[in-house]
This record gives sequence, C-alpha cells and structure tokens, in this order.
Amino acid sequence: MNYFVTAIDTDSGKTVVSAILCEALQASYWKPIQAGFPRDADAVKELVGPSITIHPEAYLLNTPASPHASAKLDGVEIQIEKIKIPQETKDLVIEGAGGVLVPLNDKEFVVDLISAFGATAILVADLYLGSINHTLLTIETLKTRKIKIAGIIFNGVSNPESERIILSYSSLPCLLRIKKEDTIDQTVVRAYAAEIKKNLHG
Repeated sequence: MNYFVTAIDTDSGKTVVSAILCEALQASYWKPIQAGFPRDADAVKELVGPSITIHPEAYLLNTPASPHASAKLDGVEIQIEKIKIPQETKDLVIEGAGGVLVPLNDKEFVVDLISAFGATAILVADLYLGSINHTLLTIETLKTRKIKIAGIIFNGVSNPESERIILSYSSLPCLLRIKKEDTIDQTVVRAYAAEIKKNLHG
C-alpha cells in the first residue's frame, strides 16, 4: 500500500506523522519533492528505527518556498511524469509538500502527484482558528479527484468541537490524535505508532 501524507497547511506535522506511519507499518519513506533544508528525510531518519528505508528525493531544491517557485530559482521545472515511485515490497509512506493545492509547476499541484501515484491519502490537520474550513476544503478537493482517504490525524492542542464537526461532515475516521509534545523523539514516535497501527488495518 502507498500512503500519501498530506496536510491542510505547511506546518501541520506531516514529517512527524510520516515517521509514525513508517514505524507503525515498518514502511519505507519517500519525499519526492523537498524544497529547502534541513531535509525532512533526515528528520524522519532520526525518528525511526534503522530498519526503515529512506528513498532519495526526485527533486531536491534549495529554497524553502512553494515547489514551483523553488524549482524556478534552481533553474529546473518539476515534471510529474519524470517522478518514478520507488519499487517496494513493503508499504511506502510518501510525504507531500505543503497542502494539496500547492503548485508544482504552472499547471500541476500536489494533488496531481497523489493521483499519479494511485496512493491513499492520509490528512494531517492542526486545529487553529480557520482549520475547519481548510480541512473540509482539502477533503472536498481529494474527494473531487476521487482519491481514497484513509482518515484524518489531528495534531497539536485538542479542540473537541472542531474535531467533531470535521469528522461528522467528512464521514472520515480519526486515525490518531497527536498531543502537543514538548519533545518528539523515537520513544514518542513508537508510542503513537502502536496506537495508530490498529486503526489503519482495523
């Protein structure tokens, strides 16, 4: 199974969620497009066990910006058809860049990458003022593209009423709730991995 970790904004927590999923599923990790440093692949490597395979990026761009803008600064153009998904015998966790309508070039968005891979989306939502709207719009975009959504992961300070209304309107399951942790390390990742494992295959 190929899981694509996407989010409602840039800092929702995709990298931590990707590490948790890799640990839970003993899956390999791949971030096809990295814009700026430090690399999210390096962060995941620090958070998971040594048995997890980390695949290299298809595009490693220098500037922390929208991928289309970062690529332009590097003198390249991102072309989805040239991004080849790694051949894996294990599950593969693919981390996106920003949200689903982040542009990759003048015509294509991150959501087009999910479609091209035939991946199942996992949506990460942090609960700030306005996040209900952003979460439901993201879900609407994924459903319009007929992309399967495994569920939602809420990250950060809990907001039960926001969570309730999002789950009610979307009819999606909550796969995990990640608290606002003082530190994220391998121990924390393993604890959340044990919790989400039953929800993914339940």
